[in-house]
Amino acid sequence: MPPSSATSTNPSTRPCPCDSGKPFARCCEPFLTGKEAPRTVKQLMRSRYTAFALGGYGNYLHATWHPNTVGMVMAEDLDVAEIPWVGLTILDDEQKGDRGRVEFKTRYRDDDGVEHVHHEHSAFLRVNGKWLYLEGKVREE
Repeated sequence: MPPSSATSTNPSTRPCPCDSGKPFARCCEPFLTGKEAPRTVKQLMRSRYTAFALGGYGNYLHATWHPNTVGMVMAEDLDVAEIPWVGLTILDDEQKGDRGRVEFKTRYRDDDGVEHVHHEHSAFLRVNGKWLYLEGKVREE
């Protein structure tokens, strides 16, 4: 098979949904499949966005959510890509010790195709060497 045919049919070679500019296979896929763990809060944020955007990664989303704040949300609840996410922009990120934060904007389309922005400040905590999403505060646009 010619390389161009393989590239067009292999989802791992397409650009990662997190807008990093890297192929999915070298960006978020290793995190979503458990082959690697995010080393930074920015990597965790990007991979969680990708999991939401693609759907089918509820186990990953649940496993990377701090148990004190996940509440009654189950992995199955997180599996379905309910919102058509269309882009991620990381505005700021910071890590100090076992605490981190990321400010980001995501874009999504409503049922009428109108694009909207979700602007959030997320907090992360590293527990036993693993970064976990703690909470997010949404900013009104």
